[in-house]
Amino acid sequence: MTAPSTNTSSATTHPQKKDGIWILGISGYYHDSAACIIQDGHIIVAAQEERFSRKKHDARFPIHAITCCLQEANITLSDVETIAFYEKPFLKFERLLETYLSFAPKGLLSFWQAMPVWLKEKLFLKNRLTKELGKFGSLQGHGPLPPLSFSEHHESHAASAFYPSPYERAAILCMDGVGEWATTSVWTGNNHSITPLWEIPFPHSLGLLYSAFTYYTGFKVNSGEYKVMGLAPYGQPKYTKQIKDHLIDIKPDGTFRLNMEYFNFCTGLTMTNHKFDELFGGPPRTPESTLTQREMDLARSVQEVTEEIMLQIGETIHRETGMDYLCMAGGVALNCVGNGRLLREGPFKGIWIQPAAGDAGGAVGAALQAYHHMLGHPRTCHAPHDSMRGSYLGPAFSNEAIEQFLGTVDASYTRYADDDFFETVAKALAEGKIVGWFQGRMEFGPRALGGRSILGDPRNPAMQSVMNLKIKHRESFRPFAPAVLRERVAEYFELDTDSPYMLLVAPVVKNRRIPQAPHSENLWGIELLNQARSDIPAVTHLDYSARVQTVHEDTNPRYYRLLQTFEKHTGCAVLVNTSFNVRGEPIVCSPEDAYRCFMRTEMDLLVLENCVLIKSDQKAWEEETDWKQEFTLD
Repeated sequence: MTAPSTNTSSATTHPQKKDGIWILGISGYYHDSAACIIQDGHIIVAAQEERFSRKKHDARFPIHAITCCLQEANITLSDVETIAFYEKPFLKFERLLETYLSFAPKGLLSFWQAMPVWLKEKLFLKNRLTKELGKFGSLQGHGPLPPLSFSEHHESHAASAFYPSPYERAAILCMDGVGEWATTSVWTGNNHSITPLWEIPFPHSLGLLYSAFTYYTGFKVNSGEYKVMGLAPYGQPKYTKQIKDHLIDIKPDGTFRLNMEYFNFCTGLTMTNHKFDELFGGPPRTPESTLTQREMDLARSVQEVTEEIMLQIGETIHRETGMDYLCMAGGVALNCVGNGRLLREGPFKGIWIQPAAGDAGGAVGAALQAYHHMLGHPRTCHAPHDSMRGSYLGPAFSNEAIEQFLGTVDASYTRYADDDFFETVAKALAEGKIVGWFQGRMEFGPRALGGRSILGDPRNPAMQSVMNLKIKHRESFRPFAPAVLRERVAEYFELDTDSPYMLLVAPVVKNRRIPQAPHSENLWGIELLNQARSDIPAVTHLDYSARVQTVHEDTNPRYYRLLQTFEKHTGCAVLVNTSFNVRGEPIVCSPEDAYRCFMRTEMDLLVLENCVLIKSDQKAWEEETDWKQEFTLD
């Protein structure tokens, strides 16, 4: 009998896995590539590729986001149980082929442009993912790649909406441009399972209708839809009837069909066609040209149609499921004006919206669906809290790491102890200074939520135009969001519920509104921008609404304390919050990104954890080229 071997060299080749069931979720190859790591059903880290590559809406394989996720979780791919991708490429290819066949011979040019990409890169995605993941050095000598699993696109959206929500049971609504086939889908969620009920298939898409108007009003599709929403209050719903009479047939239950005679997205290289132009009196607006009242009225009209459909479908879902709570995901769920109306006027007791509602959030949904559905593990509900951890799921940087970086650029700064730090920053804000605020973990999703934000005083009537034109370098009409202490929200807005992810629009309370002077009736469009409408004018839109972020002490204590200190000095529990970037640039990720953005703009202070930089104390910023050419305008 041979004695057992004492050779332990195999431990070097196959190291013991870290405790727990780890799953890597990935989205990519369309727009907003992202990665997510979950452990035993808990979201540990999630990040978008654009934050590292500095290319907005980056669709490439999220190699940097995956690297970040593995590093933050302190694991390697060898520890991962399975890798989950957020959609099924063969189903999407089927839709592509059937669409071209249905419209043939139209669309031949588009077909020939799309096919090489699909045949080379997208159709055999499993092989491509295996090749890309195999590049990670951590796999060398550590055994085979973890198995790959694939969820359907709307399945990933539905999972991202329900599993992190605070509800044991809920209805689920997913609305976007298109996944594989579905453009709108309805589900129910119960404990650790989600069940599909019905869907509306491509090409009938509320998301694509909205994108068509995004294109027609001169903005970038899959990027500028939120600009249409922001432009809508400047217009009148003059074209609502034309949209309903010609473009979309809305049934009493909220379901709909598009009249494809007016659209070009099935077969062409644009969203709309000449018939659409004739209906609305001219060609699409040229990007970056002057906005006219027509674009404002078009924006208002399509926004109203969108809200009507969201409300009607909400009523239908409630009637069919009998459920009191609704979860939402998909790009249309980022329409915070529609979300606000659905909450106020709809039948549900509560609504929870995935903060990364677009394709990036599909990485979260794919991972959670793999854990609960494929592996069969139960779900833990954290009611009344969700499990997104405030969406602060990206990397963080210590004061020591920040000081080390600041030394490399010879920056002038002061590192404060906490008490002096909050007093210094709050007083600067109260004096009208604009502050770049870099604290804690980076946000996951399209909104800056107090981790990577630019902050200002909402009482200043000039703050919106100053921040837009001098800091963000973007269109003057773009509104800013208020961040408010959670316990104070009802004192400022007609909202008394949590809105931590800036996905609900609510009216400013009536006693804070300022009646408009008679002469303002003669103003139109953007001329109305400088008319103060409340005692927090920098965050109050033309219709007295605001996109509200409630700030909670348990999820972001430093942001919360800053608001408390600002209120102590000013009596105002609200700050202007916008994302820390310039137009066309992804939100900053690292101290280097933040410093560069600070030096390129007219921000007054940069706050990197406890380190405070004053612009006037810095040495002159020099670049060899015009940095504004670095980013593609969104």
